[in-house]
Amino acid sequence: MPSLTESSKKARPLSLRKREALARSMHKGQQTRAIILEAALGLASHMGLEGLSIGALAEVTGMSKSGVFAHFGSREELQIAVVAEYHAKFEEEVFFASIRDPRGLPRLRALFERWVRRVTVEIDSGCLYISGAVEFDDRPGPVRDALVSMVKAWQSALRKAIVLALEEGHLLPDADVEQILFELHGLILSLHHDARFLRNPGALARAGQGFERMLNQYATEAGRQADRKALAKPAAARR
Repeated sequence: MPSLTESSKKARPLSLRKREALARSMHKGQQTRAIILEAALGLASHMGLEGLSIGALAEVTGMSKSGVFAHFGSREELQIAVVAEYHAKFEEEVFFASIRDPRGLPRLRALFERWVRRVTVEIDSGCLYISGAVEFDDRPGPVRDALVSMVKAWQSALRKAIVLALEEGHLLPDADVEQILFELHGLILSLHHDARFLRNPGALARAGQGFERMLNQYATEAGRQADRKALAKPAAARR
């Protein structure tokens, strides 16, 4: 049995210098991981999640394979981390930016318009949600589970915005929340397909027309007034 003195030595806290060195090491590790993730996200956007490999990332980042592997123990872990990173960026650009808008139709429009803006940026690279759904639609496993979880989280946020619009009196009382959610998602899928795959230059305008038609079908007069009031603000204020 170790003596009391030996136990005290083992329990002695790290010196300030060692704590600072450890903090710097952890910070450097986090920075390296962030660099790898950013590179992985770029690769996945063009090549899909299945195109990701430790070797490809090592080449892009100029690191060794073992250096990349130290941050992501497996290809699957790397793919899941990329999905989470994509979702975090999507939330930041689309969801969190839109919750500053007033509840009801103004917020719903803001969510849709920022979503469309995101899709237009991804025309040349691709949407990880959509490409991931194609790659993993019939392949059970942790990566598919992560993709499904992220998409459902976004749909839940969008559903909440529709419900709030209903509660604000901006949508007709008998408006079907799930149907509106389905139609919004359908507009985005059609936009992505026609703009990216078919290279149809009119896809963006048609998505906008589809959204306006949907509002005409489900919005109340109070909702239209709130929507017009929000649209009257300078464009910079609505970004």
